[in-house]
This record gives sequence, C-alpha cells and structure tokens, in this order.
Amino acid sequence: MATMQLPIVSTCSVEGCSYNHDHDCHAGAITVTGGTSCGTYVSAGVEAGVVTRGQVGACHRSDCVHNDHLECQAESVVIGAGSDPADCLTFTSA
Repeated sequence: MATMQLPIVSTCSVEGCSYNHDHDCHAGAITVTGGTSCGTYVSAGVEAGVVTRGQVGACHRSDCVHNDHLECQAESVVIGAGSDPADCLTFTSA
C-alpha cells in the first residue's frame, strides 16, 4: 500500500487558535468540514500542537476540485477568515 503525502497548511491567519503559532498551523492534522471551516480550530488560550506544520487529514467537501474520496489532493492549503473564523481558503468548486 502506497503512503499518501498529506498536504500541509501553508499558512493560517486565524488569530486566537491554539494551533496557530506565528501564522503556521501546528495541529497534527486538520479536518475541513462541510462548510469549508477548519473543524480543528480551537481557542483554548494555550499553545497546542506539534513541532512540525499541520497537514490536512480529511476534507468533507466532496465538491472541491482538490478532493478525491474525501482526501485533499492540493499541494498545500491556506486557512483564514471566511464565512467562519477559520475556513479553507484553497477550496475551489468542482
């Protein structure tokens, strides 16, 4: 079985997310939910996450051109404010 390379979160401009350190996401893997929001966003008031950059673990937007079987195929994604405080700004309608 081939190992899939998960796309990185290239930048995150969401202030107040515990996983955002200097505009880099440090969640082990995020989930993009049905409304393009980052389902991993949490404002806990403490620094959280891993040392490396976050990756996209799952995407529920099957109507995105980057989505293949609910897995993101984009090289990287940008997370920032949209209709929710933390949205996948790389979403492109298929």
